[in-house]
Amino acid sequence: MHTDINALFSALWQDYIQMTPSAAKVHQLLGQGKPIINDHIALRTFNIAKVNLEVLAKHFTSLGYKACGDYKFEQKKLIAKHFEHPDPTLPKVFISELLVEEFSPSLQATIQGLIAQVDVASTVADNFIYSGRHWELDSSTYEILLEESEYAAWVAAFGYRANHFTVFINYLEGFDTLEAVNDTLKQAGFVLNTAGGEIKGSPEVLLEQSSTMADKIDVTFRDKTLAIPSCFYEFALRYPKADGELYTGFVAASADKIFESTNAKG
Repeated sequence: MHTDINALFSALWQDYIQMTPSAAKVHQLLGQGKPIINDHIALRTFNIAKVNLEVLAKHFTSLGYKACGDYKFEQKKLIAKHFEHPDPTLPKVFISELLVEEFSPSLQATIQGLIAQVDVASTVADNFIYSGRHWELDSSTYEILLEESEYAAWVAAFGYRANHFTVFINYLEGFDTLEAVNDTLKQAGFVLNTAGGEIKGSPEVLLEQSSTMADKIDVTFRDKTLAIPSCFYEFALRYPKADGELYTGFVAASADKIFESTNAKG
């Protein structure tokens, strides 16, 4: 596992912009060449022992991250945790896992079959959380998974990598509101996720979020190449709690809609 936290996030970012060509353009548009503070990254997995949330989390807890919040997504059959580092300038990490046993026997068998192909040694390797897919997959299996769970299909197609990075608007020069960020993005031709409204959350819940819709990129399956939704870029504005400190958690109702940024079925 990585011993250098900055090297880890740098590697995650390099992989992410390969998957999400628009992210580099958004970064340039909003940052104007200045550094951008990343609020959080998100990772996705299955609740199968070899690759579950805890396995992914170890890559961060070994570098000083601590578990801070638990979330449940009934409709999507997911649970998640978020992790924070004592250094508040380091990104938070949001890891979710699909509750595989709550799906059809065929989906369960498919996912078990994919995870059976993962070498357990690779799950503790430095690069595991940006290593992509560890299994063979044909396009029809992807399509069948997609019918039942967008999330399962995404993990099957893309494997282990950041599903999104997030611009921390509080530290973004030249922008005070999420509306202003969204307007700038739309004027530049970026498509935003409108599930639950362009802005998810509110000052009342201490967090506002928006996101682009995922880029479509060519993914090679065993039988053919398909253009499918990859990763997206998120934007977060945090509000202070009663004690004046910025809220650092997540809002399940908003996150539920953010997951839809990778929807393939529209």
